[in-house]
Amino acid sequence: MAISGTMPDLVTSIRRASPLLKTSLGVHGLAVTAILADARMAPAAAGALVANHVVLGLAGIHMRGAWLGPNITRVAVTTPDLALTFDDGPDPEATPSVLDLLDTTPHRATFFCIGTQAERHPDLVAEIRRRGHGVENHSYSHPNSFSLHGPRGMADEVNRAQRVLAGGNGQRPTLFRAPAGIQSPWLAGVLADAGLHLVSWTRRGFDTVTADARRVTTRLIGSGLRAGDILVLHDRNSRQTAGRPVVLEALPRVIDALDAAGLQSRPLHALLPAVAVSAPPGTR
Repeated sequence: MAISGTMPDLVTSIRRASPLLKTSLGVHGLAVTAILADARMAPAAAGALVANHVVLGLAGIHMRGAWLGPNITRVAVTTPDLALTFDDGPDPEATPSVLDLLDTTPHRATFFCIGTQAERHPDLVAEIRRRGHGVENHSYSHPNSFSLHGPRGMADEVNRAQRVLAGGNGQRPTLFRAPAGIQSPWLAGVLADAGLHLVSWTRRGFDTVTADARRVTTRLIGSGLRAGDILVLHDRNSRQTAGRPVVLEALPRVIDALDAAGLQSRPLHALLPAVAVSAPPGTR
């Protein structure tokens, strides 16, 4: 299945933009008009623009928010299911061990993979799928500046990852998680053009920050697991504890908590069937 991907022009990007971004563009237009009509309005116009950019910045770093567009933070389910997810892989050190741990359980997960990592380790991507897990899009190179990209740069990151992750078998991702979870005013339009849906999380373990498996586990399960939760760990970039990625110490504890609560992890594409069959680019 060929993945074409599109590079949106500015008009298309604006049309696809969230209501907040459209309002922001309106504020900019009014500010320019006010200054042209009366130069004495410049200080007030500048103040309005600064306030507007503060609002956009806050919306972007509110990782679980939907101000800038649709954002899946939980799954609406009627069954005792939730979603374990892993970011930043695949990684030859941690991913096989994560897969082996999951193989001893009925739980299946979703791996949000980085395109460059998938290019280096295509066998691991295939193995993730072979063992019944989902593979989704986490950008091509995971740039720290992803949220600062314009629509073209952002679309390039998204579409290059789509092409790599689809590979030769046509299993095209339908979900996207932003690098570091930070959104952009342009992201909703770019994802709509790519046929992708933004997913953040209900809770994350911060295993890239702490090497304490107990703290990682508590962050994920401490407030009580519920059906529909989306939990985040990392199969790459997880901190090390006793020479091992902390995810390998925390994951068995999380699995024990799922079992004790009578919950089962399933891939997000199985829990979000309407999303999983979303139309490919060019059919919208």
